[in-house]
This record gives sequence, C-alpha cells and structure tokens, in this order.
Amino acid sequence: MTASTTAGPATAPRVGELDHVSGPAAPQPGITAPAHGLGVVDVPADDRLWVLGAHGGAGETTLAVALSGTGTDRRWPRADQPARVLLVARTHLTGLRAAQRAAQQWAAGATPAVELVGLALLPDAPGRLPKELHDVARIVAGGFPRSWSLPWEEDLRLAEPKLPGELPVVDAADVPRSLRRLATDLAGLLPARPHPTDSPLDRSTHPHQEGQS
Repeated sequence: MTASTTAGPATAPRVGELDHVSGPAAPQPGITAPAHGLGVVDVPADDRLWVLGAHGGAGETTLAVALSGTGTDRRWPRADQPARVLLVARTHLTGLRAAQRAAQQWAAGATPAVELVGLALLPDAPGRLPKELHDVARIVAGGFPRSWSLPWEEDLRLAEPKLPGELPVVDAADVPRSLRRLATDLAGLLPARPHPTDSPLDRSTHPHQEGQS
C-alpha cells in the first residue's frame, strides 16, 4: 500500500514532535484487503472515541485513558452508526506494518462502517527513528486521514496497574503534555459529546465479538 496524495502532503512524522500527515478521508476503489486483518467487536451506537491498537503493546489502553476514550482490544468497533476510531501503533517495523495492514483493511472497505480519525504513532524507544523506519513511517502515515507522532514519555513506563492483572495505565490527572496536546487536537476535530461509562468489551452487554481473520 502506498501513500495517497488525495488530501495533502505525506511528510514523514518525527519522534519527539506532534506532526500532522494527511491521507485519504474515505475507503478507496481498487484496494485489496490484506489476507489477515483485525477482527470486529460489536459496540454501543454512541459517539465516544474508540482507540484501536494495531498490534499487541501498541499503547491502546494508555491512550484510551489519556483521551477519555475506550479501547477495543485490537478489534474494529461495529455499531448502528459509524464509530469514531483512532488507530495506535508503535514505530518499530512490526508496529508500522500492522498499522499499514489496518489502513489497507479500512481503505479496501473490509471493516465495519467507521469514521477513521487517524493514526497515532507512539515511539518504541527514545531518540530519533532510523532512516529505514522513518521512510516506512512516511508511507504508512499517508494511508490515514491524519497522523500524529508522539514523543517518548519515560513516565509512562512507570505507570502502575489499577488492580492486579490490569495493564499499566496513566492517571488522567497525570497525562503527559504530548498526550494533552493530542487530546486538544482531537477535541478541535470532533464535537464535544458525553462519554458513556459502559465498556464495549463487557460480554454481558455486548456479547458478539469476532476474532482476527
């Protein structure tokens, strides 16, 4: 999948900055879906922000807490109205390729009807991206309506789990400045709406989940 030029320049994101990269705003004709795509989960028909990790360890939970959104456990949300989705991935090659497959799946129309807000790239290590990864990130970012590149946040590595067995997450009051900037950016793109408290992954309420293909 190559970068689209339909909606603006696809300049490469750089770790340590919050950049914007523009790509297609809707699925494109002639795109072939990947052989193995992300699965699907049924969710409530409301207007919250759904945070979708492209791969394990992408930062889905942390970003969902920081943005007052809801994680989808690496599944595309499916509802009676288009769900608003922010995809998140790490900047190592595995993460970038996973994000690329997710973008290809969406562009091919092989996902539920979603409003794909964009891609958030979280660094996998401190420092600048090697040129090889920088070039891949340029291509991957061009497959999304918008892209943001977030800096390395050492404090996130020290975040404590809320309960035994839970993934480490950061308290909303201690959200790093870079994530607050992303939240502000998203607030400017999306209308302010109430955020429901029920979880899309509560199987008693939303029992139907489809695994990864």
